[in-house]
Amino acid sequence: MTVVISWNVNGIRAVLKNGFMDWLLQERPDILCLQETRALPADLDEDLLSPDGYISVWHPAKKRGYSGTAVYAKHPPVSTSVLGVKEFDEEGRLQVLEYPDLTILNGYWPNSQAERARLSYKLAFCDAVLELAKKLAKKKKNVLVCGDFNIAHTEIDLANPKENENCAGYYIEEREAMTKFLKGGFVDTFRHFNKEPGHYTWWSYRTRARERNVGWRIDYHCVNKAFLPHVRRSWILSDVMGSDHCPIGIELE
Repeated sequence: MTVVISWNVNGIRAVLKNGFMDWLLQERPDILCLQETRALPADLDEDLLSPDGYISVWHPAKKRGYSGTAVYAKHPPVSTSVLGVKEFDEEGRLQVLEYPDLTILNGYWPNSQAERARLSYKLAFCDAVLELAKKLAKKKKNVLVCGDFNIAHTEIDLANPKENENCAGYYIEEREAMTKFLKGGFVDTFRHFNKEPGHYTWWSYRTRARERNVGWRIDYHCVNKAFLPHVRRSWILSDVMGSDHCPIGIELE
């Protein structure tokens, strides 16, 4: 079995202060995909880059202290690459890790922001990721697309859908982009196993939202349909603290 965990850490330095390394070495997933790392590898200690039993691959943003993705893995991938689109690569938005039986896309989808300020940028990123994922699937490759999509797809994916219809992360255009992605041949694995409301992966730091479980489910593990029979389970690690997001996990045969 292979366990892959995805987590928007909202700053690797911040989460380090909250026991990240202890958690990683206790949980010991086969692969850990991180988003919003906000750091350059050159600025980090060696023990963070190569913790016991892991290699790491980093894709930082050009702008310091912003965005970025990283992966910790017990076994090195056959190859690593990025999306290949300058406007997204400069923000460290997507990593592609190829293994013999699985290709992982670790992504940090942009925030569309208030007044839809970055909506067009976000939708272009959605289209680029879908195009790549479909291309890989057509080559008969198994694909896992994971990360912070920054989209609550349906009403049960956030606590207060009516109040948030004109808020970033729940704009109709974003929900339609998520529908388009899934109709492109991919499965939201958490929803495959769990159809119940009340399960979230992000909570605002304001108004004790996490304590009251007033959250949004905006982090996903999605796979191509042909690979779905190999997914044993998909779950949310809601008790893990340290970020405004919690990790999510998937177990693969």
